[in-house]
Amino acid sequence: MTLFEQINNDIKEAMKAREKERLEALRGIKKVMIEAKTAKGAGAELSDDEALKIISKLAKQGSDSANIYKEQGREDLYEQEMLQVKIFESYLPAKMSDEALEAAVKAIIDETGASGMKDMGKVMGIASKKLAGQADGKDIADKVKSMLA
Repeated sequence: MTLFEQINNDIKEAMKAREKERLEALRGIKKVMIEAKTAKGAGAELSDDEALKIISKLAKQGSDSANIYKEQGREDLYEQEMLQVKIFESYLPAKMSDEALEAAVKAIIDETGASGMKDMGKVMGIASKKLAGQADGKDIADKVKSMLA
């Protein structure tokens, strides 16, 4: 079962259970996935990797919005946004530990033969693809910078 099909099934279950917040979050995911499927140049099917990228992006946007709400003293909106982020994150694989991320980046650096900051783009290109959904892009970039410096 693809992630898109899983989201559809979970929407039905949320409807039956009358879980308003969960249903709203799942419909948001489905909407963005359908938009990605019908975008110009997109394939007929949405791969699980593409779906994970979409959900990851939604989770990041939601947590950024929640932080803004918190800064402005809007606890009600903060709580609502964080609830949606938790639902999004339930579909994402577990985040890599710092040690695992360091080991993965070291392996990529060894594989590419990178020797300094001039090779950061090459390492980041491979690392971003291999570690998508497992680690945040900013964390990957920080780790690559520290290891190449």
